[in-house]
Amino acid sequence: MAQTKGRLAERAEHLKITEVFYSLQGEALQVGLPTVFVRLTGCPLRCVYCDTTYSFHGGDWRSFDELVAEIQSHGTQHVCVTGGEPLAQKNCPEFLSRLLDEGFSVSLETSGAMDISVTDERVIRVLDLKTPDSAESDKNLWTNLAHLTPQDQIKIVVCSRDDYDWAKQLVQEKALADICTVMFSPSHEQVSPTELAEWILEDRLPVRLQMQLHKLLWGNKPGV
Repeated sequence: MAQTKGRLAERAEHLKITEVFYSLQGEALQVGLPTVFVRLTGCPLRCVYCDTTYSFHGGDWRSFDELVAEIQSHGTQHVCVTGGEPLAQKNCPEFLSRLLDEGFSVSLETSGAMDISVTDERVIRVLDLKTPDSAESDKNLWTNLAHLTPQDQIKIVVCSRDDYDWAKQLVQEKALADICTVMFSPSHEQVSPTELAEWILEDRLPVRLQMQLHKLLWGNKPGV
């Protein structure tokens, strides 16, 4: 019965939600902007550096109307739909379009393992390409690169020097910086930001170093 109700809820414009909160955007080109975050429950990946494992399970079914009303109550234009992996829920693309039609500026944080072509082209897609040391690089869906536009962004979390060399080769061979903005992030407690910055400068890579502003301000905890 519970499974039947879950399937019916999905067909009735519902999503399974871990949390909705108002904070500053901590990553990507929208960093520092007051933003409402909608964190969907569930993810098919298990990256070694994941800092949102609490979103893998649980959550509550909530309707699009409920979510839009809560987002509007915060009085900001910017919405970030994240996870988990948002696109693992089949109703996510429809929800993204609903937010855009309501007048919000919408970004989507996605693992790179799901097909982004199903999303509205007005969405700012932040595509997280997985490195070998993430333990999930075999999940990268390379056809996604053909669907990126200049407003989209590629993020690569670097866990080691080997990861950096892999990412550098990828940027160069696939001319990623010609597609959209590319950002390198140091994996927390694995690569120092200073070290990563020096590698980027030494190789003159056309990428941005990205830190996680929310962790610098409030630490590594949910709801920030």
